[in-house]
Amino acid sequence: MSAVSVRDVGVRIGAVSIFENFSLEIKEGEFVVLLGPSGCGKSTLLNAIAGLLDVAEGQIWIGGKNVTWAEPRDRGVGMVFQSYSLYPRMSVEENLSFGLRIAKTPKAEIAARVAKAARMLQLEPLLRRKPAELSGGQRQRVAIGRALVRNCPVFLFDEPLSNLDAQLRNELRVEIKKLHQELGNTMIYVTHDQVEALTLADRIAVMKGGVVQQYASPYDIHRHPANLFVAGFIGSPAMNMIEGSLVPNGPGWRLDHAGGSIDMSRYAFAAPPAGGPAIVGVRPENIAIGVAPAERSGAQGRVTIVEPMGGETILWTSFAGKPMTIRVDGESPVRLGDEISFHFDVARASAFDAQTGRRL
Repeated sequence: MSAVSVRDVGVRIGAVSIFENFSLEIKEGEFVVLLGPSGCGKSTLLNAIAGLLDVAEGQIWIGGKNVTWAEPRDRGVGMVFQSYSLYPRMSVEENLSFGLRIAKTPKAEIAARVAKAARMLQLEPLLRRKPAELSGGQRQRVAIGRALVRNCPVFLFDEPLSNLDAQLRNELRVEIKKLHQELGNTMIYVTHDQVEALTLADRIAVMKGGVVQQYASPYDIHRHPANLFVAGFIGSPAMNMIEGSLVPNGPGWRLDHAGGSIDMSRYAFAAPPAGGPAIVGVRPENIAIGVAPAERSGAQGRVTIVEPMGGETILWTSFAGKPMTIRVDGESPVRLGDEISFHFDVARASAFDAQTGRRL
């Protein structure tokens, strides 16, 4: 296992600066996911760590060694790409062992490493097949196994599941999780899929425009988003945003908005607020339908869309002039056109400064 340290790194492609003064610390054995929209710099960062892209300034350390200018083969990393990049005329076994054979690894060791990787990735029945005889998920398993046989302390994954259908993505996501639990190697994983990030990561670095917006556990990212971007990017359906103004309300605060007001006395502010324009975000699962308890803020609306999703149902209504989504049990009797009462769990909401976007 090796820690990875990215220290004040800058990367430019031509005249375009992808990021500057970028720093990120990844602990030994940690599974870190780089999450963000396309173009935010996450794949560029992964390529810089792998040595496939030169840095303009700063340093990259792996396992306590400065590898900023080391060749990719000397960095102790194994990389899995979005495309499988398998040799079509070689069998699965030959694809797995190719890099070891080029490195003149002893035959007995090659056989042992390939056998171990095949066992871990359930490839043993497929070792004699060619890539054309494999499914997409099986091909990606071979690509992962090719990195695995190198026994690298650090594994880098660049959107490895994005070319697979939903069921295969779910299956391979579980396999990657098991792989990390069994190996304990440091893993850095790039994706724009928040489900992959939340289910795989020990910590998530949410990126936007080459800047880390929040670096924390999946729980904290989801429960305590650091700013409006993180709050809106994480969660499906997205967090409901209620615009208004914070004003004193006895010993506490309330949010006055276009449809009335929300009592914020049960919300734990990070610091005493100054009042003024604010946005309160409430996730769909933190809104309940029915008569509001005395300590919660309630409202009413007409259901305009019903989205059955099996075990749960998403209801669409409106609040303060904007669409609002509510997640309810799949057995809910609510139907299209129904008038419903709903109320917010303010204690689990997130409040943000309307001007800076920072969490309050």
